[in-house]
Amino acid sequence: MDHLIPPYQGELKDLLLNELDAEQLKLDSESFSSITLSQRQQCDLELLLNGAFSPLTGFMNKDVYESVVSTARLPNGVLWPIPYYLDVDEKQAESLEVGKKIALCDTEGFMPAVLAIESIWRPDKNEEALEVYGTLDKQHPGVDYLFNSVKQVYVGGTVHGIQLPFHYDFETLRHTPIQLRQLFDKLGWKNVVAFHTSKPMHCVHQEITMRAADQANAHILIHPVVGMSKPGDIHYYARVHCYQAIMKHYPKSMTELSLLPIAMRMAGPREALMNAIIRQNYGCSHYIVGAEHAAPPNVRDNATRFYATGSSQKYVREFEDELEINIINIDELCYDNDNKHFVTKNRLNKNSHSSQSFSNSNILDAILRGKTLPSWVTYPEVIDVMSRVCPPRSGQGFTLFFTGLSGSGKSTLARIIYAKFIEDGKRPVTLLDGDVVRHNLSSELGFSKKDRDLNVSRIGYVASEITKNRGIAICAPIAPYTEMRRDVRNLIEQYGAFVEIYVATSLEECERRDRKGLYAKARRGLIPEFTGISDPYDVPENPEIRIDTENMSPMQAAQDIYLYLVREGFVTHEIDD
Repeated sequence: MDHLIPPYQGELKDLLLNELDAEQLKLDSESFSSITLSQRQQCDLELLLNGAFSPLTGFMNKDVYESVVSTARLPNGVLWPIPYYLDVDEKQAESLEVGKKIALCDTEGFMPAVLAIESIWRPDKNEEALEVYGTLDKQHPGVDYLFNSVKQVYVGGTVHGIQLPFHYDFETLRHTPIQLRQLFDKLGWKNVVAFHTSKPMHCVHQEITMRAADQANAHILIHPVVGMSKPGDIHYYARVHCYQAIMKHYPKSMTELSLLPIAMRMAGPREALMNAIIRQNYGCSHYIVGAEHAAPPNVRDNATRFYATGSSQKYVREFEDELEINIINIDELCYDNDNKHFVTKNRLNKNSHSSQSFSNSNILDAILRGKTLPSWVTYPEVIDVMSRVCPPRSGQGFTLFFTGLSGSGKSTLARIIYAKFIEDGKRPVTLLDGDVVRHNLSSELGFSKKDRDLNVSRIGYVASEITKNRGIAICAPIAPYTEMRRDVRNLIEQYGAFVEIYVATSLEECERRDRKGLYAKARRGLIPEFTGISDPYDVPENPEIRIDTENMSPMQAAQDIYLYLVREGFVTHEIDD
């Protein structure tokens, strides 16, 4: 494999112990404390174990973490833009001690590795957010995850691997860096250009990768994310079928598909650089960087990006002389109807009025609405796959998520709509009312922020399972916190639509309607942490539907919701009162 590009810093780190040492460590681990890894931690651990994060030999200790956050470099000056650490909660941290070992376990109790603890510390998350993500704005999904999902204490040290995590799906498409290098060697490939994506691929992506391959005189590696991707991305199993479908539209023996179990941070420029380093470890000689590379979706004001167009390309270029992998910056392409081919926007004839472009969201929306797409947008095989996993909205599962103050009328509206779907009898439908869920699913929980979040999280999980199986989930919790509503949306949108319905009844009107006397008790201090009185309610900024029940009857409000469902294609026939 000498003809392939060398790994980053010259060596792939093998963190897996030999069989004899691994067995002994398993026996010793019976006396260790243990941590159950989150999904993101499992992804990070796998890339540590398989060498994709070379030259790292474990989760970063305090000195390494602080150096990477502040300078995008390891303490020895080696370029490294993203911090990878093990985060634990306060209670777990109490049982840990520098110099001791801790067992790292997955959710099934399997122990893929042991960590020899070198540092335990409390990080400055504000600094991490500003340096790594460039913002403190929690609308950025990576920043939101940092402050609301990453635990309070960080732990770092050397990792001793026992076995790579198990994967029971797409086994033949999963490769370690050494396995992919061996495949390239077997195929006789020397130059390989890698394409990173977390979305389905269409005609424009085939054009981008072929242009890059022509420029680099290289073969192509389609290397999509199958760990944790962006909010709103289609679940990876569906995307993999799309990648398999598009492979036949490349010249024979030109392209390989391999799956990357990485957890995206959506850190824009820094993550684009990290992705290039990882692809060098996998043996790729070239890496494609797009104008919006590793950026989160349009979540700020529904339009503004967190990173300026081209900022990732510019950032990676600054460090290209420290990498052995070559960077290929690509411009945004659009389709020139006059000449029937793709052109870069900056080369488009200024007099042309026939250029078109379709984003992934435009394509998905067209498929959901059953619309026909032009032949230059995507391939029939890809449409077929996406139509199976993302059927028209009238045939897919979805969640109606009512939120509002106590007494706003959300439960009444939810019951009316539930009754209409039951009466229609054509779709399986489940009502997850806030009070009913509290009684049956969350009876042990109180009303602290932690307990409220856990209650809504449980509702979201049940709704996601209903949605995944093409049913209708109607939820009506108060759900006062923006972050938790966003988490539930991100979970459900992997499988179907999430329709947030804000029942915008004023606090004054809710108090006037207070049949249970709850607001009066809260005003007297008899009910602590009561939403709207002693606990905040974060008003939804961009709900799909906003209903003001003060100026209409419940039946009128319900009909407004139905009009939305009909207009958006969720309901394809009228439901009479």
